[in-house]
Amino acid sequence: MLSLNSSRIVRSSRTLLHPNWLMTNRQSVYKAVTVYCMSSSFPKKDTWHINTNFKGKERKPIYYTNPVSSPRNYCTGQVKLNCWNCKQPLDKTPAFFCMSCKVIQPPEEGTSYFKIMDCDYTFTLDTQKLQKRYLQLQRSLHPDNFRQKSVKEQEYSEGQSALVNKAYKTLLKPLSRGLYMLELEGMCIEEGTDSGADPEFLMELMEINEALDEAQTPQEANKIGQDTKGKLADFTKKIDAALLKGELQAAKALLAQMKYYANIEEKVKEKLSEFM
Repeated sequence: MLSLNSSRIVRSSRTLLHPNWLMTNRQSVYKAVTVYCMSSSFPKKDTWHINTNFKGKERKPIYYTNPVSSPRNYCTGQVKLNCWNCKQPLDKTPAFFCMSCKVIQPPEEGTSYFKIMDCDYTFTLDTQKLQKRYLQLQRSLHPDNFRQKSVKEQEYSEGQSALVNKAYKTLLKPLSRGLYMLELEGMCIEEGTDSGADPEFLMELMEINEALDEAQTPQEANKIGQDTKGKLADFTKKIDAALLKGELQAAKALLAQMKYYANIEEKVKEKLSEFM
């Protein structure tokens, strides 16, 4: 027969993985299987285990040893060397506009989001610089600026604007940024479930969720929110250190735990809205 503590841990593990606890109907711990691939697109939202059915060409991983000069920071797709309109050579990649005829260029889907957003290839990137770059690009690429242009230019504007949006949203938050960086390093992550989280870790999360559900004042909810922010900041430091050392499996495990606290942070926001 299970002891009282053991049965409590089992019950808490099941409870935590319920949607009402962690704001998601999917368990978010991946299977620790590694595959290397050529893909540089970001995986589906909230995806965690490795796709073992990937049929692309294998390649060795490029480890995260130089945040600024990693080759993953550059376009891995086909480089467009000439303007589609005037046929003049394009001066850089990604090229949003031709420097000769000033016409908008088609989006380069294979380009790293770090390259698109002109950010250093690092987990602790400058989010203020990221936001400034985003606003700058959208001011020039937004479809509203191309209503009087040709159909092709309108299509390119929509594609470029959508790609910039995707890059910005992916890099803005540490969780999605970390997952994207793991994929760039050769890990194809797809949706799946795994209940192998540490019981003590799950117990800790259960107690936090219970305290949040029982919070009677905004101050109590805010206290939990501040503690959660501290936990997320700690995870950020640890993940950055793991990536710098090329310890991808450790970074992946930390990201899995970080996801739980990111869900709690969202739940805190909902709780605070109830007091308004």
